[in-house]
Amino acid sequence: MQNHSKGIIYASITAFFWGFLPIALKVAVQEIEPITIVWFRFAVAFLMLASWQLVKNPSSFKLLIKPPILLVLTAIALSWNYFGYMLGVHYTTPSNAQLFIQTGPIMLAISGFVFFKEKITRIQIIGFAIAILGLTFFYHDQLSVFVDRKGNYNIGVLITLTAALAWATYAALQKKLVSKYSTKSLNLFLFALPMIIYFPFINLSPLFNLSWLWLLLLLFLGANTFIAYTALAEALKYTDASIVSIIIIVNPIITFITMGILTEMNVSWVAHEQFSMITIFGASLVVTGIFLVARKSKKRKS
Repeated sequence: MQNHSKGIIYASITAFFWGFLPIALKVAVQEIEPITIVWFRFAVAFLMLASWQLVKNPSSFKLLIKPPILLVLTAIALSWNYFGYMLGVHYTTPSNAQLFIQTGPIMLAISGFVFFKEKITRIQIIGFAIAILGLTFFYHDQLSVFVDRKGNYNIGVLITLTAALAWATYAALQKKLVSKYSTKSLNLFLFALPMIIYFPFINLSPLFNLSWLWLLLLLFLGANTFIAYTALAEALKYTDASIVSIIIIVNPIITFITMGILTEMNVSWVAHEQFSMITIFGASLVVTGIFLVARKSKKRKS
């Protein structure tokens, strides 16, 4: 298999797992506190990666002993991204949180213009405008659906946007770090520090009373973190960043389609969502706008 084909497969794996992530989080929060879920995701991901690296490359653990300050800041940003996104899913819906978290790539592009002095193109300006217009349509339409709990919805959207900002910060700092350190060494620290930060605030006692199905769900969430980030690193190694970014952008579409199917099936284990034509139109505009911004920016960088 050619490297390009491998990259596409790895990027598709990342998009696939991120597409189902918010739905799994929405189900898990019914029985487990959000902060405990976040800690468990980091803990499982760290144990899986650490077990692999102990066999393959024990020297990668050296970065845990004396990490650069930039890596510490990156881990803190990723910590809030996970927790903020978890709260966004809790207060709104999987589809809503998945859409608003996609403002992270837009913020990352803006940081490129401001901090890395990248030139903005006409295509990118159009992409920004389309994405903002789409968010406006989507937000106002969904707000009417959540009129009975407007406060929680607004809080959820705001927290999700801060999580997107944290992700953009993480990605920008990571961009500097990968030129000097291996991805797996960085991920070891990026999983370990949030696990330590959140440990004093978690409550593990409810976990001992969960059925094996709930435990499997938690393991899936942890494995999701490990697999998605590992596949993303491999995708960037085998193919162009522009191709990877375009493929990953489809993950909100996976979430929307899945939630639409679950709503039509009238399942009892996840809250149903209401989609109008305005909701679908707004979401389509957001994905289109982000596609234009990421595609042009990444292609130029490649």
